[in-house]
Amino acid sequence: MASLIDGFGRTFPYLRLSLTEACNFRCSYCLPDGYQANGRPSFLDRDEIRRLLRAFAGLGMRKVRLTGGEPSLRKDLPDIIAIAARTPGVRKVAMTTNGCLLLSKVRQWREAGLTALNVSVDSLDPQRFHAITGHDRFDEVMAGVDVALGLGFDAVKLNAVLLRGRNDDELPQWLEFLRERDIAIRFIELMRTGDNQAYFERHHVRADTLQRQLQDGGWTLTPRAADAGPALEYQHSDYRGRIGIIAPYSKDFCAGCNRLRVTARGDLRLCLFGEFGIPLRPLLQSDDDHEALMGRIATQLGLKAAGHGLHQGNSGITPHLASIGG
Repeated sequence: MASLIDGFGRTFPYLRLSLTEACNFRCSYCLPDGYQANGRPSFLDRDEIRRLLRAFAGLGMRKVRLTGGEPSLRKDLPDIIAIAARTPGVRKVAMTTNGCLLLSKVRQWREAGLTALNVSVDSLDPQRFHAITGHDRFDEVMAGVDVALGLGFDAVKLNAVLLRGRNDDELPQWLEFLRERDIAIRFIELMRTGDNQAYFERHHVRADTLQRQLQDGGWTLTPRAADAGPALEYQHSDYRGRIGIIAPYSKDFCAGCNRLRVTARGDLRLCLFGEFGIPLRPLLQSDDDHEALMGRIATQLGLKAAGHGLHQGNSGITPHLASIGG
């Protein structure tokens, strides 16, 4: 049977599936002017998602992360979570959200089968949170995080994009936050995309600066699971919480790549910053196309490059992260 292995011997047990390009936040690094619908065909429906996940799981995918845009804007999200959780072979169903509906919906998502949750929180200061996201909802989001922490998820993590002059001085506040909380914060290095060059040049902070601070403070690197995301995770005996660093500009970032992406319209993307997408949607219309779908996915992995072109200023066809799910 075909499997998810590329020409460099990397395996891919992890799929990031975007459910929508729409987002109701206006984050300065992603959609500062808000989401603009373009009238193109609709996003994948539940039957298409079911067929897609069945094919990927048949090839060895064990973890799926639901992303967006903002996935909670899909009214059928609980049904999609349940479809993922019921897919034979899938062991972990994770989701990344801006937290806008976390307080009211997280129990329903957990009951549907969600096993892990990442919430975007770019600052612990409510005013800065408002300035970065365009929404004055910090207290509401954090209340939802507190509820999530009591629901027995395998992991609850927070994501913060590192921004020079916006939030790069907050490490002391985050350390205090993590002291007694069993939670992880992921600091994500700002990435260049098709429409953010000026913003990137103004606010980019190298993640290795933060890594040196952590190492100097006694934080140590922990082993990485086979289906883990790209973060290097650090721990410290004085803190219950953990710190992850996602550094796409680091030298060996792509060597450990273990994830594929499918857009909300059904295109397989071999790299977040790739030059092309492979349309899978024509093979998602009937259960009879299952074998052909698996064949297309496995064959296309031969086209996956060794790494991205970010160091050369090439962000591929990704206009902004909401378009593919980050």
